[in-house]
Amino acid sequence: MTSPARRPFFCGNWKLFGSLAESVALATGVRDAVAAVDGSDVAVAPGFVALTTVVQALRGSALAVAGQDCHFESKGAFTGEVSPGQLVEAGCRHVILGHSERRQLFAETDAAVARKTRAALAAGLGPIVCVGETLAERDGGQTLSRVGTQLQAAVGDLAEADLLRCVIAYEPVWAIGTGRNATPGQAVEVHAFIREQLRSRVGAAAESVRILYGGSVKPDNVAGLMREKEIDGALVGGASLAVDSFATIVKEGTRACTPS
Repeated sequence: MTSPARRPFFCGNWKLFGSLAESVALATGVRDAVAAVDGSDVAVAPGFVALTTVVQALRGSALAVAGQDCHFESKGAFTGEVSPGQLVEAGCRHVILGHSERRQLFAETDAAVARKTRAALAAGLGPIVCVGETLAERDGGQTLSRVGTQLQAAVGDLAEADLLRCVIAYEPVWAIGTGRNATPGQAVEVHAFIREQLRSRVGAAAESVRILYGGSVKPDNVAGLMREKEIDGALVGGASLAVDSFATIVKEGTRACTPS
């Protein structure tokens, strides 16, 4: 159950899935399925080649579109990369940065995530900054130190106005795509730690920063997670690839987040 100061946010990360036709069908299906949901922000993150097509299909709706990554330069000899400005021109409002798959599979460093966060903000995008520990780090009692290091690198020296434009997503690496989910207690411990770190930077203004949970979020576990005060929504992977599944997550999650 999130604070009244924060509006719940649910973002579906489609990763490397979906043809153009499939992406449009999924996006418009989600649009229609969550149209009556009041009280949450909802976004989808298609593959790069589908962004413009999906944005056009969603024009006039409240469903936002996010990029899955961006480079930290606005232009240059960076073959295969996409700039923040190109995402804005395509119609994106948000961009996912520092996802564990980018960190693990593509050797993305904390420093690179920091540069991308600043570039995204400068271009007018809302960064969804991902942090989270591996199984070895959790088992070694290093969860909070690792998350703290990632958070400090990404947003530690941002001006307050820029920090308040960011969304933080806690995604324990060991719970992504594994079917294994952090318990609400495990998740909220890290969310509370993140909130405290933000308070140390900007004081009471940190209460307005949304902190999402990501890691095998499904229709049958979303309510238990979202009832926790410090969990303000979800970054959803595999379960966002089906209209009914993602729509249920949004509906059940919004209901659980809404203060009584």
